[in-house]
Amino acid sequence: MKNAAAILLFGTGLALAGGASAQDPSPGRYSMQKSDTGIARLDTQTGEVSLCQEKDGQLVCRMAADERAAFEQELDLLTKRVDALEKAAKAGESVAKQDLPAEEEIDRAMGIMERMMRRFMDIVKDLEGSDPAQEPQKT
Repeated sequence: MKNAAAILLFGTGLALAGGASAQDPSPGRYSMQKSDTGIARLDTQTGEVSLCQEKDGQLVCRMAADERAAFEQELDLLTKRVDALEKAAKAGESVAKQDLPAEEEIDRAMGIMERMMRRFMDIVKDLEGSDPAQEPQKT
């Protein structure tokens, strides 16, 4: 909780400092601020905050706790989805659901098409058998 408060204060301080120093040249991608436990690093492009500490002469950074939890939750969700898709593929199931019509729906559609075609053919036969002299003049 102490780290979260430090990060919040750090972010607020950066926002205030950014507004006050509008004439300063633009900073690099990362902005760093000392904290009680090390250094807080802000990625100015993504807004991601990392907590960094010096270990064995190297600066080691890791994501802040809130961001890490969200990252791990999304990673778990994606892992479960991949596992489910792999199981379906191994079982020979189609990944996409096929919404094929039921047999009754096919029969109904074919009946409608058949009636329509019969009526159309009747109209054609009537037109072929009619007397051309009785037809109205086309303009």
